[in-house]
Amino acid sequence: MSQDNAHAEHYHPTWKEYKWVALILFLITVVEVWVYYIPELVASKAFVPGLLIMSAVKFAIVVMYYMHLKYDHKLFRSLFVGPLLVAILTLLGLLFLFSKIAIRLSGGG
Repeated sequence: MSQDNAHAEHYHPTWKEYKWVALILFLITVVEVWVYYIPELVASKAFVPGLLIMSAVKFAIVVMYYMHLKYDHKLFRSLFVGPLLVAILTLLGLLFLFSKIAIRLSGGG
């Protein structure tokens, strides 16, 4: 019986909140697609980082709302976010090591 009471006390988003989250995700997706059709933006250096940032924001929104991490215990958040940060840092490190930037910094060409 105590498990039922503990579970009933957790906050769950309403349909209205889910609709707002879906609308925000849709609008970010529209911007991502729209940006692709502007040649000046595609040619700029901010194109790929901009798309990556928008994708990361969408990922965070999906994880926090649809996976309910926003309302879970902080331990579960840290168990998800901690390894995710390690993976991102590892990926960035590998990209740096095997990119032209690393070659230029080492003086190799």
